[in-house]
Amino acid sequence: MCNIMSIGACVLFLGTWALAKDHRQPLSGTWQCQAHGGSQGDMDFTLYLQQSKETVDGNISSPLGGTELSSGTFHHNQLEIHIDTPQGNYILLAKLHKGTLDGTWSSDSEKGTWTGKRKAEQSK
Repeated sequence: MCNIMSIGACVLFLGTWALAKDHRQPLSGTWQCQAHGGSQGDMDFTLYLQQSKETVDGNISSPLGGTELSSGTFHHNQLEIHIDTPQGNYILLAKLHKGTLDGTWSSDSEKGTWTGKRKAEQSK
């Protein structure tokens, strides 16, 4: 009986730890986003993010192509992403609030706003 209780407690602990871990890394996953204000008009793009503490890695994909993030940080619900490309350098700033990213973007010559929502995980 004691072994069954120990196993049950271990499973409960691991499940709670997994939930807490996801809560501490709320950016990891796929984000469907839209940029506003650029010369190309509104543009959909996708962020694939992996968060480790305050560091954010990943890549971006849009109708113009895709690339790796140069750097990214997340601190006090504030996201900052830098993307350096041959076409220009971009900075995306956003605040995470209730599962939505909302912020501004700027490049060497333009600026605007953007929003993002986490893509729902598909069940298998």
